[in-house]
This record gives sequence, C-alpha cells and structure tokens, in this order.
Amino acid sequence: MKTLLALSRAIDALNELAGRGIRWLVLACILVSAGNAVARYGFNLSSNGFLEIQWYLYSIVFLGAAGYTLKHNAHVRIDLIAGRLAPQKQAWIDIFGHVFMLLPVCTIMLWFGWTAFVESYRINELSPDAGGLLRWPIKFVVPAAFLLLILQGVSETIKKFAVLRGLLPPAALEPDHAQR
Repeated sequence: MKTLLALSRAIDALNELAGRGIRWLVLACILVSAGNAVARYGFNLSSNGFLEIQWYLYSIVFLGAAGYTLKHNAHVRIDLIAGRLAPQKQAWIDIFGHVFMLLPVCTIMLWFGWTAFVESYRINELSPDAGGLLRWPIKFVVPAAFLLLILQGVSETIKKFAVLRGLLPPAALEPDHAQR
C-alpha cells in the first residue's frame, strides 16, 4: 500500500501542477476576450482566429481542470444521503462511483478523444472558417484532460482504500488536506 500511496502523491502533484498552470489561462482568456472586443468595436477589426483561441482557452480551462477539481473535492455533489454517513461509508460510495462510473466513462472519452485527435492530426484539420486555427491541437486536449481525470480518479480511489484500512485519517479526504 505504501507504493500505491506514493503513486497517489505523484498523481496529486501532477494534477496540482496542471491545475495551477491552467488557472493562468483564465487570465489569458480575459485578455484575449478584451483584446478581441477592443479590436472589433474600437477599430472595426475582426478575426475568426481570435474567436477560436478564446474557445480553445476556455475549453482547456474547463476540461484540463477536471482532475484538479476532483483532487480538491470541488466537483458537484448531491450529498442528501452521503453527507450524513460516516466517512467509511462515504469512502465506499466514492469507490463505487470511481470504479463503476468515473473511470469507465473517462476511459471511453479518452479512447474516442484520442481517435478523433489522431484523425485530425493525420489530415492536418483546419477550422472551416476563414482565418481559423488548426483543430488538432485542441482535439488533443480532450484525451489529455480525460487521462488526467482518470489518473486522479485512481489516486482518489487509493486514498479511499487507505482510509478504510486505517492508513490515512478520514481528514485526508477533506479538500484542503495537503499532507499525507
């Protein structure tokens, strides 16, 4: 179990690094959006490339931060029942959800996302809009983001089992618990 906990810490560090980097893309989104608005309304200049880079940046933020969000337990939950259960029962619910829902769905998305990326790269797919961008780089984000989410799902599952075995305190599953 020590090896698995070390793997979990490595995955957590990877998603923490990715999430902290992706946070800066929010500023890039704002700057590109503002620059695009000033160019369009102030100077009557427009570019499909500027619009598409906004979409790309927003896509990276929302897809790429999924693993980071799971790591920090900041994803959407409906805790009408689970919130009232003991930490061990909550851990079992999360393990079930990760193993039978999160990981299979993310694996399917990774598979189809990778297939779409490879085909887009093979044909060097471009936006059909004039002045648009290459499509394959943003299509790579889909499998990359789902890989990060799969890895974080594995990490969270390892931590849940460690709590159940008494190797980690239940507080280790709290969002702001940084040390294990």
